[in-house]
Amino acid sequence: MCGIVGLLAKTSEFRQQLGEMLTPMLVCMGDRGQDSAGLAIFTSEIQTGLRQFSFFSPLKKFDWSDLHDRLRRDSREDADIVALENHAKLTTSISPEKIRSWLAENFPEVHLLAVGRSIELYKDEGHPAEIAARYHFSQLTGSHAVGHTRMATESAVTPAHAHPYTAGEDFCLVHNGSLSNPWSLRRMLEKKGIHFETDNDTEAACRYLEWRMSQGNTLEEALQKAFTELDGFYTLLMATADKMVLVRDAFACKPAIIAETPDYVAVSSEFRSLAHLPGIHQARLFEPRPEEIYSWNV
Repeated sequence: MCGIVGLLAKTSEFRQQLGEMLTPMLVCMGDRGQDSAGLAIFTSEIQTGLRQFSFFSPLKKFDWSDLHDRLRRDSREDADIVALENHAKLTTSISPEKIRSWLAENFPEVHLLAVGRSIELYKDEGHPAEIAARYHFSQLTGSHAVGHTRMATESAVTPAHAHPYTAGEDFCLVHNGSLSNPWSLRRMLEKKGIHFETDNDTEAACRYLEWRMSQGNTLEEALQKAFTELDGFYTLLMATADKMVLVRDAFACKPAIIAETPDYVAVSSEFRSLAHLPGIHQARLFEPRPEEIYSWNV
């Protein structure tokens, strides 16, 4: 059992409240998963030619200034870093391929969580309330965000196994459920040169969808194909730089509810995590149908 949450702001005013409104949703879903939690938030795109990288270190007192200085020395490129405990956000023109290879050679213990022009990602072990407080989720602002609380039913409890999962750039996925064929998907993708970082079933779904998009599919087209390729029970909530998307499997046994108002679209595993939202009693509330794609643009 896990909990998923998502919130998309329709107005500039609500974007300033995004973290404040989403944090109680995530904390409430801690009852569905207390092993780990994570949040991916999308902000305005940074300038062309730059990307931002979200990093995690297992060391609580990791020296991010040392990483920053050595990267600038070795690459001879400008880079700005903002650190928060064992997470950091790096903004630079250095390519993702060079960042990955440089990390592997110089800081193999540092994990690259996400890369893109608008995504920021935080995830860690522990109760969602502790994680939300540690990384100041309530202060975050942006256009949309998705979060997850995990109760592990397979694979290890580590920050790497926590959700959201990412693949490619500005794409993330959270999952409630269990896939029965992740290893066949993984073998197929590995033959195409796609690298996996964990043994979690959710990573197989995430990398499968990103691979489809890399072949020219839209996310919605990739999901149509996924209905025949993914086997198991799942509710998937995804986000790109410009949209939030939700689907459930053919049996729709994993819970989900959607609330829409003129100010926002909110998604959760249970209504009680939405009860604090402004205008919730006037919202259009509904349960998403099986194998139907729900997509909201920013």
